[in-house]
Amino acid sequence: MSTVLGSIWWLVVALGVLVTFHEFGHFWVARRCGVKVLRFSVGFGKPLWTHHGKDGTEYVLAAIPLGGYVRMLDEREDEVPAHLLPQAFNRKPVLQRIAIVAAGPVANLVLAFALLWAMLVIGRPDFAPVVGSASAIAAQAGLHAGDQVLAIGDRATPTWSELVMALSVDALDRQPVVMQIRHTDGSTVQRTLPLQNLPTSVDELHALTAIGLVPRHLLVPALVGKVRQASPAWGVLAEGDRITAIDAHPVASFEDIAPLVAKLGQRGGPGMIEVERDGERLALEMTPASMPGNDGQAHWILGITNAAPTAPPHDAVLRLGPLAAVPAAVRETGYQAKQIVNMVARAVSGRVSVQNTVSGPITIARAANDFAARGPAWFLNFLALLSVSLALINLLPIPVLDGGHLLYYLIELTIRRPLGERAMAVGQYLGLAMIAGLMGLAFYNDILHLVS
Repeated sequence: MSTVLGSIWWLVVALGVLVTFHEFGHFWVARRCGVKVLRFSVGFGKPLWTHHGKDGTEYVLAAIPLGGYVRMLDEREDEVPAHLLPQAFNRKPVLQRIAIVAAGPVANLVLAFALLWAMLVIGRPDFAPVVGSASAIAAQAGLHAGDQVLAIGDRATPTWSELVMALSVDALDRQPVVMQIRHTDGSTVQRTLPLQNLPTSVDELHALTAIGLVPRHLLVPALVGKVRQASPAWGVLAEGDRITAIDAHPVASFEDIAPLVAKLGQRGGPGMIEVERDGERLALEMTPASMPGNDGQAHWILGITNAAPTAPPHDAVLRLGPLAAVPAAVRETGYQAKQIVNMVARAVSGRVSVQNTVSGPITIARAANDFAARGPAWFLNFLALLSVSLALINLLPIPVLDGGHLLYYLIELTIRRPLGERAMAVGQYLGLAMIAGLMGLAFYNDILHLVS
């Protein structure tokens, strides 16, 4: 399946699941409150499939899978026969109307919990939170290659993904954070990462790079690719050799080779290059050569390139038993909700760019395809995050959204009478304008990301 078709397919699947659960929340509570539901629609536009249930509800699958709705009996929309007035939504007590409207976002939060529980039980393949190399702020904090990050602040980091999520959030606030570290000798220490030293010019997308942490699984293996003719390595090293040490200094990745070769060249004379070849360990004598680079400066070289890197295998799994996964899924649902709320607050205050916090269907579709390609557990994790986002977006106090209706009903509870039709109409127009603005911003960001 091509990337475009895959993105469209997984977007439809994701929105179909989330919208169905959201609208089912409204539907289920409305029925329990005695409200007659006229239509339950997943999608907008022309109906592709219709079924008339024995309960009098018309169930519809529509052509545009970017939302859905539950249409209830309401005197404000249609003329209601006298014998059906008790089943009209607008005739119900305000607390019941609040429950019906709030049921959609609540259903999405319940769905997020269920998805996260399933993800934890299935097991999400990942990478161990082991440092490959440390520079900049990470080096200032005393982190070294081989260190395993056990926790950042009060959040455990069993995998590298948890580390990235926690660290990216803390980096936005530019506050020092305490890290729990396990050294290669097994000892456990605390290190304070001075995130307040991050340059103000570094945005949220580049904060992790500026911190200077490179994971072990992203290090390029020190495998020899091509050997340049007439170079020091010609006739000595062979394609596929794994370099393990240079002049008695261990080599963990291809990035370690250049500075060690430079030290050997500056020292003068030959040095021993230790390699693994066909299961054997060899020590080969070699003298680096000084040659001008693309920058016009002289560089000490061996005359080798790295072999094409392959995707590293996962070396960690985030998995819990069915019972242990229940409180963990509850905590993760709350954590995701808290971070989304904080991110919106940061965007409103200008601490993060709205270009990186408001995404449209194109970005969501590409992300859905990417997570689906990683496996079912990753896709469940993605759906859970989307479900939490959908719940919180719908709770924004914007007329047209569930949060706007809840605002109306809370005002009604306060003043002990419904808002006037004129005030509600003005609110609806304002809400439509705000939604149109958000959609325009989302599509603009989508296009901007595609172009960049």
